[in-house]
Amino acid sequence: MTTEYGGDHLDFGRAKFNGSFTAKAEYHEHGPAPTALDALPARTVGFAGRKRELRALLDAFDPAGPERPTAVLGAAVSGLGGIGKTALAVEAAREACTKGWFPGGTLFVDLHGYDDDPVTGEQALEALLRALGVEPEHIPVRADERAALYRSMLAERGRERGAVLVLADNASSPDQVRPLLPGDVRHRLLVTSRSKLPQLGARLLALDELTSGEAYELLDRAVRIADPDDSRVADEADAAMQLASRCGHLPLALQISAALLVLDRDKPVAELAAELSEFRDRLVHLDDGERSVRAAFDLSYRRLPADQARVLRLLALAPGVEVSTEAVTALIGEDNPPTRILDALARAHFVGRGSARGRWRLHDLVRAFGVAVVAGDAGLREEGETARERVLGFYLRWAWAADGRLRWLPGRAEPERFSDRGQALAWLDSERTGLVAAALWAREERYADTAVRLAAKLAEYLCWRRSYDDWISVGHVAREAAHRAGNRMEEAIAWHNLGHALWEVGRGGEATDAFTRARDLFQELGDRHSEGMAWNSLGVALGEAGRTEEANKAYVRARDLYQTAGDRHREGIVWNSLGLALRKAGRLEEATDAFTRACSLHQVAGDRHSEGIAWGNLGVALSAAGRVEEAIEAHARALEIHREFEDWYRAGTALQNLALAHESAHRPAEARARYVQAAEAFAQANAPDRAAEARTAAAEILTP
Repeated sequence: MTTEYGGDHLDFGRAKFNGSFTAKAEYHEHGPAPTALDALPARTVGFAGRKRELRALLDAFDPAGPERPTAVLGAAVSGLGGIGKTALAVEAAREACTKGWFPGGTLFVDLHGYDDDPVTGEQALEALLRALGVEPEHIPVRADERAALYRSMLAERGRERGAVLVLADNASSPDQVRPLLPGDVRHRLLVTSRSKLPQLGARLLALDELTSGEAYELLDRAVRIADPDDSRVADEADAAMQLASRCGHLPLALQISAALLVLDRDKPVAELAAELSEFRDRLVHLDDGERSVRAAFDLSYRRLPADQARVLRLLALAPGVEVSTEAVTALIGEDNPPTRILDALARAHFVGRGSARGRWRLHDLVRAFGVAVVAGDAGLREEGETARERVLGFYLRWAWAADGRLRWLPGRAEPERFSDRGQALAWLDSERTGLVAAALWAREERYADTAVRLAAKLAEYLCWRRSYDDWISVGHVAREAAHRAGNRMEEAIAWHNLGHALWEVGRGGEATDAFTRARDLFQELGDRHSEGMAWNSLGVALGEAGRTEEANKAYVRARDLYQTAGDRHREGIVWNSLGLALRKAGRLEEATDAFTRACSLHQVAGDRHSEGIAWGNLGVALSAAGRVEEAIEAHARALEIHREFEDWYRAGTALQNLALAHESAHRPAEARARYVQAAEAFAQANAPDRAAEARTAAAEILTP
């Protein structure tokens, strides 16, 4: 017989055996299972910036911090693919460990949230339990039992060694992460994800792109790590800043660009920046053979539901830096705003919030990605072109209505939607970048007709807001497109609007040529009303150039055309222009009469804004004639009207003219007060040079 002792050996001492026998023994030594409690990845080479975000994470982890009584168990870092979430998380984790905050060790698990086969919460628990030293055969099958054992192991670890930090990288859903939350408040869970995870109750930290300075620092540091003597970034600072901008200040794109510079030591920074200048091909270049911005985005894009993927693609085609929900609705061709889809894309960091609520923007490289997706498929291209037609039509409809409100006079039909100038201007201001970008689509034949008409409807607004660069850009494109299409009327209108923009920026010779082209085209078309408008504008340009007699003839021609047409409103505009020419020629009495007639005609037409301009011009003529008190009255009336229209630039001019008149009347206190007010008005009109001029004039006045 044999005797068993505790199950670890057999005693054959009293056994009886017939013949020989062989006994085989196996010896097992049970030591502790290996653990992986120092498992953080290495720091990212060239990590730069993120001081504010790093501080926020460390504040959340600090065991002695002010938030300790209500400390959160976890923090979640979210952001666009390639934004540097893992790099920041690892940096924060290693710094926290250096401070001794996690003596129990660190655990790391990559959840592969955007791969084809992401890690489940149950699988993540198995990996973490193994890392904690649990033998595979002792890991429970059921997820809830695994979670319970995980929390128990962490609690035991906490009692024996202290707090543990768990870093769960690349999560795509709360379900992956929720089972990993520690039960013991000493421990912390740090999560990275391309989506915001508000369901976890964690401290949320959303990453944006780097600042210009941080992006420059990353480029310089990354190339110097490879070669300390590589000073290309510092030597070509402007080109480096341009390169950083074309990388969208995205850390992954910057790291790839640095790697490309390292691979080709003779490549100038400016050359790489130039390669990235072509928007459509930008992502092709942002690939160093191992890392790719396009691949990073594609991982997230392939996980989007079909409706979200469609909205993202079409958003990439929208005009302007940012777009309103209303414009997105037109773009996608739906009756109801896609608010739910936009919110989901924002949580996934594909779409960012714009400058105001209800406005959306795309990172430059996300836009490039979306454009490339559309370009690579014939069906998607047609869908995109149709979407662009819809949003262009949307912009034209409401720009037409807004322009109608800005030009509206009593007795005319009421424009739709906008009940007053304030509403029209507010809409135009909010949609300005999209409107201007859409008007520039006139370069493309498919959109040229609608875009040219849109450009015409932006002229009054761009003039009102003194957006002369945009006005000139839109004017050139509209004129060229109308000429290519053989649309003589639209070409004439474009020439006329372009002439005004050129005249406003002091390019008088070009303005004269533009007004002449417009006049000739209107004459050919037999449009006498528009011809009169062009004659008047031409007269202004000629008068400014000192060609007084030619200017006066142009004004007379315009006046006669408007009198024949019975257009008293336009006749008033001509009298005002004629007054300017007469005043410049020193014929002050005639100028005063012309401005007075202009004021009367504008009053009859109900054009308060033009009336205010005429009053201001009358005041200048009266001052020049020595009729100071009358001038002060005229400028005061002009100021009242300009304030009524919130035309702060002209209000500043009226106040400056009032100051000059008071100086002439030897009233320094009143003059100084008006200069100060003028500076405030010019500042409000975003005219800092004029504001500084007014402040200087105020300071130079000696008051008793």
